[in-house]
Amino acid sequence: MDGGSPLTPHPPPLPKTFISRMQAQLGPEAHPFLESLNRPYMRGLRLNLRKPLPATAEIEGLLAPIPWEPLAYGLAIESTAGVHPLHTAGAYYLQEPSAMIPARVLAPRPGECVLDLCAAPGGKALQLADMLLGSGLLVCNDPVLSRARILSRNVERMGIGNALVVSENPEALARLWPEVFDAILVDAPCSGEGMFRRHPETRLEWNEKASLRCARRQSRIVNGAYTLLRSGGRMVYSTCTFSGEENEGLIDWLLREHADLEPVDFSVSIRDGQCLASRNGMLRLYPHRIDGEGHFVALLQKKGTDHSEPFRAKSTTLLPASAALKHPPKAALDAYACFTGGETLPIPNAMLGETLLACPQLPPLCGVSILRAGLHLGKFRGKVFTPDHALAAGLPLPYSLPVASLSLAQAVSYLRGESLPLQSGPKGYAIATHMGLALGFVKGNDGQLKNHFPKGLRRL
Repeated sequence: MDGGSPLTPHPPPLPKTFISRMQAQLGPEAHPFLESLNRPYMRGLRLNLRKPLPATAEIEGLLAPIPWEPLAYGLAIESTAGVHPLHTAGAYYLQEPSAMIPARVLAPRPGECVLDLCAAPGGKALQLADMLLGSGLLVCNDPVLSRARILSRNVERMGIGNALVVSENPEALARLWPEVFDAILVDAPCSGEGMFRRHPETRLEWNEKASLRCARRQSRIVNGAYTLLRSGGRMVYSTCTFSGEENEGLIDWLLREHADLEPVDFSVSIRDGQCLASRNGMLRLYPHRIDGEGHFVALLQKKGTDHSEPFRAKSTTLLPASAALKHPPKAALDAYACFTGGETLPIPNAMLGETLLACPQLPPLCGVSILRAGLHLGKFRGKVFTPDHALAAGLPLPYSLPVASLSLAQAVSYLRGESLPLQSGPKGYAIATHMGLALGFVKGNDGQLKNHFPKGLRRL
């Protein structure tokens, strides 16, 4: 999610060693580059195709379209769009503009098997899901469990039903899933120099030796990604740093290690018909050249003859969801059918613990730490089915369940966990909506709409 605080009036000075390195790296462009790091950072907002906004919706602080992402706009620094109920409803995701470029360069096609290897908090993964258009499989991984939980919540909020969220080291996944993926995004943990504007406090933490430490970790991650990538598949490697060791140096090393990898050139439209073109499949994004923060993007392809056939692994490696996990018992299916009341809702085909799922085909999952698989429909305990918050978030429009429409004030109360007067609303479970988009479940009973918004997500 978009972060950062309002622009620091007097940010800490840039490290002297960093300044010297960038002067040597950029020559005459060093001055405008260094000046740009003391200007306001850029914010962006990307709309969610699955949850179209009504024509009457107005987003505070929306600016011009972002040229490299058709669903995105700039966002004013002072905008409070991130605390509006429509944000909770998954109508949009806040993301720094240049961070939207790596997923666009990877450009997954519907039906492909795609991996975001270092995915938290989830902005790039959600963008990849938009391009898959609900088909194929998106695996989102983050090795840090706390970060993977944030990733899982964002996947849920945006209503993505064809994702698998896991938390494993890339090397472990490479042993389990060799050559499974058509496309892989590696947005690698890095020294973060591209965040000097957005998070000025990181200037005080910067250490010139950090790049070498990061490059060693990145080499292990991309080696795992190479193993996970199928013949003919493509990989994007990206960082938010200006360090050569973590960018061109890392890619040059990877190409020497694996002779069947080759760079693929690409270009990025930046403004008024202007484009930035990569060299040898690599492109640096500087904040004085584009309306975004610092990034590096590289596009590689593993040589092979089956470049154009998506989802090649489907018939050989991926399993039916009930085989990768477990098949739901008849009692759980009956309880769910009773809940749906004959309405057309996603069909359950697997279980994760006590949770009924509607899942795409999945890779083998023995030994994998799973946080989310497909669309979580609800829990089956005893003979009772209780709908999951993800079901409300993931249902397509128009909703086939009863709806309780909330005003802005009611929506804010709902997100705090408060009950609402029933008035003439529905009895039993219903979807609480604001401006036509689901916020979560309520249950009409005893003159009230009981609040079923998850406690861990409530605004205190």
